[in-house]
Amino acid sequence: NPNFMNNPIRVGIIGGAGYTGGELMRLLVHHPAVQVRFVHSKSQKGKPLSSIHTDLLGETELHFSDQLENDIDILFLCVGHGEAAKFLENKRISEKIRIIDLSQDHRLGKTDWIYGLPELNLNKIKTAQKIANPGCFATCIELALLPLASANLLKDEIHISATTGSTGAGQKPSETSHFSWRNNNLSVYKAFEHQHLAEIRQSLQTLQAGFAQEINFIPYRGNFSRGILASVYTKTDLSENQAVELYQNYYQHSPFVFLSAENPDLKSVVNTNKALLFLQKHKDKLLIISTIDNLLKGASGQAVQNMNLMMGIGEQTGLGLKAIGF
Repeated sequence: NPNFMNNPIRVGIIGGAGYTGGELMRLLVHHPAVQVRFVHSKSQKGKPLSSIHTDLLGETELHFSDQLENDIDILFLCVGHGEAAKFLENKRISEKIRIIDLSQDHRLGKTDWIYGLPELNLNKIKTAQKIANPGCFATCIELALLPLASANLLKDEIHISATTGSTGAGQKPSETSHFSWRNNNLSVYKAFEHQHLAEIRQSLQTLQAGFAQEINFIPYRGNFSRGILASVYTKTDLSENQAVELYQNYYQHSPFVFLSAENPDLKSVVNTNKALLFLQKHKDKLLIISTIDNLLKGASGQAVQNMNLMMGIGEQTGLGLKAIGF
């Protein structure tokens, strides 16, 4: 849209020093319709963005700021869980500004926030004032299950094992994100009680109101930086061909979700906003393999997708990204 040359979407980022803030800047700095007005960070105030996100050297001259401008269209919140709600309580944000929160603070049971999964809430997102961007595991797993829920076909327990890269744990170092511990290693954490389970259930019930089956989720910490691969299975009467047809129909207007004819690997989606799904019938069970980049479709890429929808521009704008491949 040539109109954006003279009238760009003005954007501010709160919490620009972390993984999702950095990833968001990488997308927005080359987004044809966006002007980034400020990147807020209390800890890095005054420093060039490229002093923290070294790959941005030569891409932007912006410095971190501790000031908030109200002269913007979209405010992204890339702060830690609990911090986003606190920030909004303590700051006066103009009601004209649309907000996209990448934390989990507004995902559950909030009537004035729209859950920002375009494959579930496309039309609501287009008119939303406030978006709660979904969790990374939640996005990967919901995309594996939404078509079944849409046809009221989730009739049995769901079993999930999924492995995420170390960036999913945030930038603040911990024992389990330390290179020496994480490298050549694998571990389970939060078995059956991961915080994303509640939003997964909420999304499935949006489509299948009576859904009350168990969701058995075993998350793993992977020894790689980025990406999520989930294997999901549940009992169904559908044949493999019927399942493929159901999924193709459900995602026919979703520009980032693709059914793969081959069993997909992580590198096919890392550094893209894509989700790849692979379906296979085993006796009475349907296996769905779902894979995304946790920082893109699982966080900052999805946030840009939501911004595009809210601002009435092409959903894929600024998200034509290249997978790493090798």
